[in-house]
Amino acid sequence: MSEQQQPVFAIEKIYVKDLSLEIPNAPNIFLERETPEINLQLGTKSQSIDEGLYEVLLTVTVTAKIKDKIMFLIEVQQAGIFRIRHVPDGEIEPVLGIGCPNILFPYLRESVSDIVTRAGFPPVILNPVNFEAIYHQKRAETNTNLN
Repeated sequence: MSEQQQPVFAIEKIYVKDLSLEIPNAPNIFLERETPEINLQLGTKSQSIDEGLYEVLLTVTVTAKIKDKIMFLIEVQQAGIFRIRHVPDGEIEPVLGIGCPNILFPYLRESVSDIVTRAGFPPVILNPVNFEAIYHQKRAETNTNLN
């Protein structure tokens, strides 16, 4: 009888890979009293970096506008290195597309809130994200495009 090895999942490192802030209309934008319109774009990416090691990247772009003026533009890439071994091939993708982003999201959320506050604006708190729904939607779109 062959012994089946237990699955391994470990967080090796969580870090901010890239962070940028632009306030193109400063200082006048700070005098505006209207509530800005906030636009969010969120994306995930993963790659194998070594045997059993994966980097997962969660990227958010936050744009705040008042009418046609950009109040601020922030992009944060929150990354993590994860050790994943002895997981069946068909189960790696959901771990990288759902599990890892769920771990990274609170760090991304904190980075966004912190940089917005440090820039002199009221904090932007990102709402929770259903990475499982996003993962399944992407899979459905990929399967539709293949047919």
